[in-house]
Amino acid sequence: MRRGAAGPITLAMPRRYLDQRLKLSLLRVAEALNAHGSLLRASAALGVGQPALTRSLRELEEIVGTPLFERHARGVRPTQAGMAIIRLARRVRAELHRAEEELDTIGGEGTVAVGVLPVSAVGVLPGVLLRLKATHPAIRLRLEQGRTEELLPLLAEREIDLVVGRLYPTATPDGFVREALWEEPISLLARAEHPLLRREAPLSVADLAPFEFVLPTMSQRVGQEIEHFLTLLGRLPEASLRSSSYGLLREMLLATDCIAVMPRLMMVGDLLRGTLRVLPLQPPAPPRPAGLVLPAGGAPSPAAAAFIACLHETIAEITARGFADMPEVDSSTHKSDKTSLPRRR
Repeated sequence: MRRGAAGPITLAMPRRYLDQRLKLSLLRVAEALNAHGSLLRASAALGVGQPALTRSLRELEEIVGTPLFERHARGVRPTQAGMAIIRLARRVRAELHRAEEELDTIGGEGTVAVGVLPVSAVGVLPGVLLRLKATHPAIRLRLEQGRTEELLPLLAEREIDLVVGRLYPTATPDGFVREALWEEPISLLARAEHPLLRREAPLSVADLAPFEFVLPTMSQRVGQEIEHFLTLLGRLPEASLRSSSYGLLREMLLATDCIAVMPRLMMVGDLLRGTLRVLPLQPPAPPRPAGLVLPAGGAPSPAAAAFIACLHETIAEITARGFADMPEVDSSTHKSDKTSLPRRR
């Protein structure tokens, strides 16, 4: 540090020989700090002590020649240089995954990395995995569950091959290809022996009044759609029981006369087995198309193509049973700069 008339001046170290000095473990430190926002949480995620993590961060900053994170009241956040290193770490990790998958194809069928949204993770995905295991047992699968805003950056870095789940409208073109395959409407679900399903007269909203509702605690977007559905029914969300446990919601539905309000494909296994049914009272609501998000350009790998084929077969079975029909979608509402969302035929 040199002090002049204008105050202290910090001289940054020159950035040299990154290819010789930079280690993968140090890049993991940068990624963990960015993901968790604090030294304590990042050290827990990496399984190292906080002093060791601090030493690794200092080593990385010495190699790069500039501070990478700055402290604030709630933890740390990356500097501009830090974001450059984080992007480098993501690219390096993606390339390493690609190398692993390329090596897997030697004498095998390869690996497919799939990003999946929460509703699809408990809905259509199990059926797809069963098909993939039966038809391509040698394919390795790597799953990354998260929200759209978490998965699309991984797709952009080619760390995952595709994203499966709800297709949300994009504010600006993002270069991805979106293919609508099914509809996952918010619905009323109940056990097959529910008293309301034994009625001969058409159901009305008033018929729901004696029964307790159970609602999933979902992401903000899905939660807003559920609340909108309840508003259409004239039932206030505050009067309902909520839980983030898929198993608890399922048990409540199967063992009681509770009614659930959720994307119906969350319980598609029970719908296909006939243990749960959709109540025939569906107020008009906006469509909820779901499907695939793919990177633009280039054909999918053989392993990814096999996964996509199994997804199509699974959706065809669900659609044939009447649970996932894709309505006509206004493509002006759901589109990317590469393609609009087609109606699956």
